Amino acid sequence: MPTPTEAALLAALQSVVDPNTGEDFVTTRQLRNLRIDGGDVAFDVQLGYPAQSQFPALRKALVAAARSVAGVENASVNLSTQIVAHAVQRGVQLLPGVKNVIAVASGKGGVGKSTTAANLALALAAEGATVGLLDADIYGPSQPTMMGVQGQPQSLDGKSMEPLEGHGVQLMSIGFLVQPDQAMIWRGPMVTQALDQLLRQTNWKNLDYLIVDMPPGTGDVQLSLCQRVPLTGAVIVTTPQDIALLDARKGLKMFEKVGVPILGIVENMAVHVCSQCGHAEHIFGAEGGKKMAAEYHVDYLGALPLKLSIREQADAGRPTVVAEPDSEVAGLYKAVARQVAVTVARKAKDFSSKFPTITISKGT
Repeated sequence: MPTPTEAALLAALQSVVDPNTGEDFVTTRQLRNLRIDGGDVAFDVQLGYPAQSQFPALRKALVAAARSVAGVENASVNLSTQIVAHAVQRGVQLLPGVKNVIAVASGKGGVGKSTTAANLALALAAEGATVGLLDADIYGPSQPTMMGVQGQPQSLDGKSMEPLEGHGVQLMSIGFLVQPDQAMIWRGPMVTQALDQLLRQTNWKNLDYLIVDMPPGTGDVQLSLCQRVPLTGAVIVTTPQDIALLDARKGLKMFEKVGVPILGIVENMAVHVCSQCGHAEHIFGAEGGKKMAAEYHVDYLGALPLKLSIREQADAGRPTVVAEPDSEVAGLYKAVARQVAVTVARKAKDFSSKFPTITISKGT
């Protein structure tokens, strides 16, 4: 039996396409360490984004492609993920222990931004990433309830706080530090300072992604966050309704002006399907978010339904991705999360950690 050649194997493996990028693993140099020992073939494939749920299907396709080459008796592939830090706004330093910060924002409240942020964080964690979730809404923190977490953060050194954890995601919110019914009657500078402390005085532990549930609007607090937080990119959440789209456009423009890339638009509450008769109705209009994405030349990440169970599960502290991980809706959230992660992986890498720190001292 002939010994398989490297060229024949690479040609065969090039036929397997990444379902998330549309590219093969050979051309993109994600396939490495090809080893041939007689009829035994082994190689590694490394992705730049989390996709554990897709590993079995990818492994099957890659093994089948390798075994299609004459002389190959056995083939094995080691699939892995390596998530790296990517570039942020110029002049803003990365956070210790955090590789990528993703803002989930909306121009106005009531469009399901916090529910989307929670499910996005949980979906990334389900795919194998280490994820944190910062509730940046000082006036109306909702993530403690949505993630089903109570208690106060511990401080081991008296200077910083340990994040709490819910469903495998590291969490921080002003809601952990005040009583649930306490109103935060603060002016903008106090809110900005509190957010800065929540962000920088939390001991985030080796996060691949920190999801920031932004407060709604485009005012002083939001602008300060965009200028001071090292953002890899932003996800805009809107409903298809024209009034929501008006404000979503303002949010998108705010990020553009401060140099934060838009990772895509999520169209929430896109359609309601009656649980009794199955009738589908576009209560807030149809495809408004899709049209906005086309208008501004940004990715359309997908549409999510207006469904009772999504609200019930979030209120109960078990968002859809953990409450019904195999459901159609959870699949939609996971698809959005994968698209966001793939878009981040394609962005320029951050090399600031490679450069030495230069200090200037007076000579004696």
